[in-house]
This record gives sequence, structure tokens and C-alpha cells, in this order.
Amino acid sequence: MELPRLSFGIGDRFGQEGEAQLAAFVALAQDGVVVTPVWNKSNREHRLCGTHPAAVRAEADAAVAALRWPHGRFVDADHVGLATVEPFLASSDFFTIDVADAIGREVSDADAQSFAERHAEQGGGLRVPGLPEPLRADRDAALRSARKSLAAVREAGRVFRCIAAHKGENGFVAEVSMDETDAPQTPIELWFVLRGLAEEGVRVQTIAPRFSGAFHKGVDYAGDPSRFEAEFEADTRIVQHASRVLGLPRTLKLSVHSGSDKFALYPRIQAVLARTSAGVHVKTAGTTWLEELIGLAEAGGDGLAICRDLWCDALARIDELCAPYATVVAIDRARLPSNETVARWDGPRFARALRHDSRCPDYDRGLRQLLHVSFKLAAEMGQRFHDALRSHRADVARNVTHNLLERHLRPLFGALR
Repeated sequence: MELPRLSFGIGDRFGQEGEAQLAAFVALAQDGVVVTPVWNKSNREHRLCGTHPAAVRAEADAAVAALRWPHGRFVDADHVGLATVEPFLASSDFFTIDVADAIGREVSDADAQSFAERHAEQGGGLRVPGLPEPLRADRDAALRSARKSLAAVREAGRVFRCIAAHKGENGFVAEVSMDETDAPQTPIELWFVLRGLAEEGVRVQTIAPRFSGAFHKGVDYAGDPSRFEAEFEADTRIVQHASRVLGLPRTLKLSVHSGSDKFALYPRIQAVLARTSAGVHVKTAGTTWLEELIGLAEAGGDGLAICRDLWCDALARIDELCAPYATVVAIDRARLPSNETVARWDGPRFARALRHDSRCPDYDRGLRQLLHVSFKLAAEMGQRFHDALRSHRADVARNVTHNLLERHLRPLFGALR
């Protein structure tokens, strides 16, 4: 099973937006650019929403049938490990193996020394086509990388073999995720990680490293886009070289776990793809849930009432909601609107505060981040929330499709015909 060159990960917390999401991919294909949709949902999201992995497969299949999508699609078991992978085995064909927690985990000195002996480059330099200078890949560099990443590489091997025992080595797409760590991986560290994965027999098709800058939930990139572009291109060149010389799949490419809506980076990613002819997988899981709220607010009536009630609950439970996302949210609590302020907003005003349009004076970055991590509150509403999504289908679907197509897919891929 092979992942095409261009793919885009989409989340759907409540399983009602599959057709609206796929409609954006259909429109892009009509423009002449085919991007593969990958529906993703993590074990944590299933637990908080009261759903199960088979429902994501059913949603994707129904959308594909309804819109007669003739191209590929995948269902991603997002951020799984040995403890969480089993429920996803039957219904997923894409597995994001998350080894971030094993980065920096101690390995024996003998194991690290042995890794360095096997994988240091003769002469100490690694020449990668497209990079202006050789990378230092001597024994010391290999040893440092082993001490930092060898435990994570071995963990990826264990999870990969568990999945392969059920689906076959070529029966799924494997991604290795290392993005939720404190510090970015350097290009040479990425090289040694890929050497380790090849040695472990992991048929990795996409790898998600940590880049510099802040990837906070639901808001734009905070950092230097030019630095990101340089890192992204160097890593892309490393990945392309690894796929040629290490026996890894020819489809190997980078994955960018965006935390949703890193608009400032899209032109940079597109420029690198144009220069290198590389592929990319971009994951922006939480956007659809916020577009559902925008659609409900614009619908007014009970839809707006739900949005106001969710905000009241979110403010009251802000510590609980933000705790699991402490490293990927940055909310100035003093600037959040009060319940009384939000109660005075009509639907369009609420939508303007929530919609990610930094040019709009009503856009509220803190409100957006807090609601991004508050989807469990909608799950707790149960039938009330689901009924509202169905009752206001046109408003919700319009926002979901427009957001994916005009803010994500076209800016990222529209010029790559």
C-alpha cells in the first residue's frame, strides 16, 4: 500500500462532516490537483467523544460513495502506540506511530556505541544532493543521535511489527511521529533516525519531525517562516536521499503536524515542493470542529445558544481543558471575553471572533484556542449538539468545505499542477 505524493489529514470529531470535507478535495481535483484525503482520529479523541475507530472508516467510505470520489483515501489511527493500537487494527490503513515520549529515553552505552559503529559515515561527512555542504555524520554525531533517539527508533519498530503482524508489512501506511518534543531534530539527527528505522525494518512512508517555532492549536505559526523553510527543505532533501540509499519506500516524505491553520507556512511548503518535486503530508485535525461552531453561530437560534453555552462551560473549566494541551496552547486569560460579553453577541459576531481571519478586528485568538480544545464539552451535550449539526447542515457544511478548500488546500497545493 502506497501513499501518493500529496496528502492531507483531516479530523472530524463528531463524524458528520465527511461529505463536506471531501467536497473540498473534489473541487481541488477539478482544478487539476489531486490530493489524497486522510481521515484521522486519535485514541484520546475517540475516548472524549465516545466514538470508536470503525466509525471513521464508515464515515470515509460513505463520503467517497456519495461523492463518487475516484481517487485514493486513507483512515489514520492517529498518535498510536503499543498500548492503544489494537482497536484500530481492523478499520485503519494508515498508522501514525507516536514515539515522542521515547525521545531522550536512556539506552545502554554499549547499544549506543554499537549503533555509532554501524552507522557513522566513512570519512565523517554525508553528502546529500541539494544541500550545499556535507553534513557531519562521524562517529560522535552518530553516538549523540543514538543517545537521543535510539529508544524511539526501537519503539517504532515494536509498534510497526505489531501492526504488520495483523495487516502485513505492505498492508498499511506507516508514519513515525516525533513532533511533540521540546527541541527540533537537526537534519543529521533525522538521517540517523531514518537509518535506525531502516535497520528496524520499519517501512516508514512519512515522518513527522519537530520544526522550530511554535505550533499552537488552532492558530497560525509563531516563529520565523524563513527558518522553517530552510529546515523543511533540508529535511526534505534528507528524506529523499534516505529513500534512495537506505532501502526505505520510494514514497517516503515529510509530514507536518500543524496543530491546525499554519497559514504562514503554506507558501513556504509549496515553494520547497516546487523546488524538490517532493511530496508532503500535512495534518490539520481540529479545524472542522471549529467550522461546525461557526456554522451553528451563523445559523442563530438554537445553534447560537449552543455556542454561548459552550463558551460558558469552557471558561468555567479552562484549567481542565487546557491541561492535556499545555505545551501547544498559549492563551492570555486576561483578554478572554466574559460570559456577559459573549451573551450580547449575535451569530455573525460570534462567528467573526472564532473564524481564523487575522485581518478581521473581531478575530479572537484566545477564544479560538480555548474552543479548539473544548470539543469534549460538545460531546457531553450529546444529542443536543448532534441534532443541531443536522438541523443546520447547510450552514455547517458550507463553512467546513470553504475552510478546507480556500484556506488550506488551494494555498498549499493549488500551484502544484
